[in-house]
Amino acid sequence: MAQLTILAGGVGGARFVRGARVLAAAMDLDITVIANTGDDLWLTGLRVCPDLDSLMYSLGGANDTERGWGRAGESERVSAELTAYGVGWPWFTLGDLDLGTHIARTALLRDGLSLTEATERLAARWNLGVRLLPASDDEVETNVEVVDEDGEARLIHFEEWWVRHRGNIPTRRFVQQGLESAVAAPAALEAVASADVVLFAPSNPVVSIGTILTLPGMREALRDTAAPVVGVSPIIGGAAVRGMAELCLRTIGVEVSAAAVGLHYGPRPAGGLLDGWLVDSADPEALGPLHAAGMEARAVPLWMTSDESSAAIVADALSLAAEARTA
Repeated sequence: MAQLTILAGGVGGARFVRGARVLAAAMDLDITVIANTGDDLWLTGLRVCPDLDSLMYSLGGANDTERGWGRAGESERVSAELTAYGVGWPWFTLGDLDLGTHIARTALLRDGLSLTEATERLAARWNLGVRLLPASDDEVETNVEVVDEDGEARLIHFEEWWVRHRGNIPTRRFVQQGLESAVAAPAALEAVASADVVLFAPSNPVVSIGTILTLPGMREALRDTAAPVVGVSPIIGGAAVRGMAELCLRTIGVEVSAAAVGLHYGPRPAGGLLDGWLVDSADPEALGPLHAAGMEARAVPLWMTSDESSAAIVADALSLAAEARTA
C-alpha cells in the first residue's frame, strides 16, 4: 500500500483530500493529512482548531455544504447567550454542534492528551477514510501585524484579521506566536519521512501551507524525505481560487501567479521543497520559469467542482510525482 501524505489547510484542503479519498481503493493508498494549526485559538475557554475541524466535518460528511464551513443543521443559541454576557467574539460565531467538538477537545487536552491524541479521539467518531494529524502539538497561533488609523502597529489573531476585517486593514506581516518554543508534531514528521508521495494541497501558501512549513523540523523533513514532493497551485489565472491568498501573498512580497507561488516554495535540487508543481490549464506560461528553475511542472484543469474533479487533480499530482521520481 502506498503511503500518501498531504499538507492541507481547511475548506480547500478538505475538497482536495476528498478527491484523494476517491482514489484510495483503486490506487491502494493509505492517506495521512497534516493540517494547519496556525488558525487555532483559545476562545471562551475552549480550544478551537478551525482547519482540523473543517477537514473532519467535511470528510465525515457533516459539513454545511451551503456555507462551505461548519456543521450542517447548526443552531447558534449558545453563541447568542455568550454575546449577551459580553463574552467571546460576537463576529466569530460558533455553532452549538461545533461547540460540542471544542468542549470535547478541551476536555481531552486538560486530561493530558496531546493535540495529536485528542484529534485521533475526535476523528474516531467519523468515518474519515484518512488519518488526520495536527501539524504541531504546540500552540503556535498566526497573528497579523496591522496598522491602526493613528499609525500604531499592533498584533491581532489571524481569525480577527480574516473574519472581522476581511483583510481590509493595513497589514505589515504575519507572525507565528509561540514558534520559538514549538516543534512540528512527531507523528506529522514521521508521516513525511515514511511517505511514498507528499502532496501540498492548493491551500493558502502563506497562512496554511506556509504556517506548517514554519514549524521547526518540517522543512528539514520535507527536504530529507525519499518521497517526491508535489504541490498544486492555489492560483488560477492570476487570482486565488478562494480565501485571502492574494492579500497574503502581496503582504509577503510574492507575485500572485502560479509560477511565483511554485518558485516561492522552491525546487528541492536548489534547496527548496518541491519536486513538482501543478498549474492550471489557464496558466501554461508558468511552465517555462518552473522548468528553468529545475522543477517538474504540468498544466492541467485545477477547478475542484466535485469530488471527481478533485480526484482527477490528485491523480495528476501523483502522475507528476512518478515523473519527478524518475527524472
